[in-house]
Amino acid sequence: MKVYNLACPLSHRFEGWFASEEDCLAQQDKGMLACPICDSTEISRMPSAPHIAKSGSSKEVPTSTELTVASSAETVHAGVSGTLSGDVLALTGSGHAQLEAQVQAAFLKGMRELMGKSEDVGSSFAEEARKIHYKESPERSIRGQTTLDEAEALRDEGIEVLAMPIMPAFKNTLQ
Repeated sequence: MKVYNLACPLSHRFEGWFASEEDCLAQQDKGMLACPICDSTEISRMPSAPHIAKSGSSKEVPTSTELTVASSAETVHAGVSGTLSGDVLALTGSGHAQLEAQVQAAFLKGMRELMGKSEDVGSSFAEEARKIHYKESPERSIRGQTTLDEAEALRDEGIEVLAMPIMPAFKNTLQ
């Protein structure tokens, strides 16, 4: 089994697991290898360090860095500084690539969990949300598509909705 660190031209980083290097190259040549964020098929392999276990060593090495985003505009944690501006978290510092990968992994995990716990009602989202709100349908978590005007109308009726980006990786069942 080969595990590669991959990236698209927009610097979205992700992992790919393959039976062999030839399998990776074949999938890439056929356009089957795509970024889970933007669906780009222009994928490049990133440098990665092999994992080498030392014999006789049972000491755990911490691998994660905590991410803290304060409600103020500035936060500094674990030697990495970030500025939150609207929907963008810009990172600087020596550990920003690792932190970026961790944030991306946490986001993808959350999206997978959300998709797994909600029902896709497609373009009938607004109609189904109203039915649930007015107790005409069983209460459950739903997702789907609607217009911005319709989403605002739902909010005016007291129905909580959350707008989320439609990402190619989340249109189908996730592994």
